[in-house]
Amino acid sequence: MEIAEHIDALQLYGGLLADAAERAGLDAAVPPCAPWQVKDLLRHTGHVHRWAAQHITERPAKVLDGPPEEEMLSGGAPDGELIAWFRDGHAALVKVLSAADPGLQTATFMDAPTPLAFWARRQAHETAIHRADAELSIGKLPGFPASFAADGIDELIMGFGRRRKYRSRAADDGALTGGEGVLRVLAAGTGATWRAEVRDGRIQAQPESNPSASADCTVSGPASGVYLFLWNRANAAEADVTITGNPDVLALWQSGVRVSWA
Repeated sequence: MEIAEHIDALQLYGGLLADAAERAGLDAAVPPCAPWQVKDLLRHTGHVHRWAAQHITERPAKVLDGPPEEEMLSGGAPDGELIAWFRDGHAALVKVLSAADPGLQTATFMDAPTPLAFWARRQAHETAIHRADAELSIGKLPGFPASFAADGIDELIMGFGRRRKYRSRAADDGALTGGEGVLRVLAAGTGATWRAEVRDGRIQAQPESNPSASADCTVSGPASGVYLFLWNRANAAEADVTITGNPDVLALWQSGVRVSWA
């Protein structure tokens, strides 16, 4: 996807998030993020939008420290002004990304063609997934265009999955010992397939160049469903996702890829 497409998606899904939050009410539960309520979802995402915008406007050499989660959830605006506060921060982020120089140099925390491409993509998917949270607070599982969903799967596997800090971990204190396997992820109808190999507590991920190559476990389904499933927003049945092979390999992946907002 191009930068402009990511910015358009950010604009669309931020608006839909706010709309769903208004319908749900601030005290509604957000099932994928328990014990959050909608007010927590708005404060979290609103802070992330403002933090991301700082990287575009201030152009730091290192990724800026953000406030601890507890401070984010107690900050922002009073409840009565919260949705407007969220909309303001979202609009400001869309504006600074849209106006940014394509050659902008600023800190990022994952590889990307350019810093601007990184921030546009990351915030598009951050916002899209939290839009799903807002919709789920009113009992609705949203869908996403296949191309956008496949792009989000790619970011999760090739970006977050390959980051050193997301090594598979045991319940105690270190790399998961004795756990290994190959997970294949297939987004039906897009031609996109990924291969994530877990060996010695580390994840090696790449696009699948040989679909006939062996894998210990395969996750497949419509791109939107796989996107929501891998981001833990829907179970396999809800997402129309099929899991074949050894489910322990999928559990190994899920134990290792811990996504945070920075």
